[in-house]
Amino acid sequence: MNEIFENLYDMTAFSNIIAEPQFLIMYAIAFVLLYLGIKKQYEPLLLVPIAFGVLLANFPGGDMGVIQADENGMVMVNGVMKSIWEMPLHDIAHELGLMNFIYYMLIKTGFLPPIIFMGVGALTDFGPMLRNLHLSIFGAAAQLGIFTVLLVAILMGFTPKEAASLGIIGGADGPTAIFTTIKLAPHLLGPIAIAAYSYMALVPVIIPMVVRLLCSKKELSINMKEEEKKYPSKTEIKNLRVLKIVFPIVVTTVVALFVPSAVPLIGMLMFGNLVKEIGSNTFRLFDAASNSIMNAATIFLGLSVGATMTTEAFLNWTTIGIVVGGFLAFALSIAGGILFVKLFNLFSKKKINPLIGSAGVSAVPMAARVSQTEGQKADPSNFLLMHAMGPNVAGVVGSAVAAGILLSFLG
Repeated sequence: MNEIFENLYDMTAFSNIIAEPQFLIMYAIAFVLLYLGIKKQYEPLLLVPIAFGVLLANFPGGDMGVIQADENGMVMVNGVMKSIWEMPLHDIAHELGLMNFIYYMLIKTGFLPPIIFMGVGALTDFGPMLRNLHLSIFGAAAQLGIFTVLLVAILMGFTPKEAASLGIIGGADGPTAIFTTIKLAPHLLGPIAIAAYSYMALVPVIIPMVVRLLCSKKELSINMKEEEKKYPSKTEIKNLRVLKIVFPIVVTTVVALFVPSAVPLIGMLMFGNLVKEIGSNTFRLFDAASNSIMNAATIFLGLSVGATMTTEAFLNWTTIGIVVGGFLAFALSIAGGILFVKLFNLFSKKKINPLIGSAGVSAVPMAARVSQTEGQKADPSNFLLMHAMGPNVAGVVGSAVAAGILLSFLG
């Protein structure tokens, strides 16, 4: 009878969890992420599948964790080293499990991030940026954290490719961080993806913290409508609809000529935006890109990225360095946008609220909404949302171009 109970006990996950209590840490991380996604509603469409992927990957015996191949593409299968790229997909599914099949077919190939960018493009309105084109430069300034942390991470001992993958977290763009990491440092995909999406979700906490450190109440009270009345814009857009159709075509062409490595992201982003702006003639394409395709891609991306967070891959000093470095990159990017606005105000009669610069990270539209909320705390009559959307949307393009530059030099 005792033997039966022992066999039943060994059949469960309890024996492995007791033998390796670090599994409990991963469960705690998964539950915290689920809480943030469900209760706090921080990026729930991404945080919930990622958190559930973490949970699935860390049940012993479930075979749902992603097994990372080494730099030569070799992976241990039933005690034998095999090349993952020479294994048929059905063998990956049968011998390594469902999550490895999804990961190596859709994530490791770099397929899903551009598909998600297509959906983001279909959901993005570049109108606010085009109406206030001069504000888009603050979206470029907000990429400061990417390159600053790149240099700091190299000094800390990360390889240049690992440092670039860490720095790209500063762009506050999950798909861009994943795409860059897949190309440069795939073994860090789990912690970098979690850090990128976690900090995106914590935009309502991090932006106000950086703003309070760098801005006075007088600066936060700058009323953009009053400034517009004092110094009205001399540029008038006569046909915004035509401009919004031409814009994605021109941006794709220019980026493709100067930063070809950014084309997979920028090209798909602009294609999604183009089918949106054309209107009824391409509505079915827009609807598919922004709904069914986007939603399916998000599910597979979230679950498989979460499944890379096994105890072996996540619980180490490298991961701690990524979490700290990712926060630094994100905070510096926010600071870069704010400081550039403050510099601009030194030489311009028409003042700009520094909160416009804080929205330069590509967490659309959450960063712009936070800028609006913080602005109204300083002055309830202030309305910054439409102005903040300009650098916010520009930040999406800026982070993708920054990723392309890094891939060109290091890929």
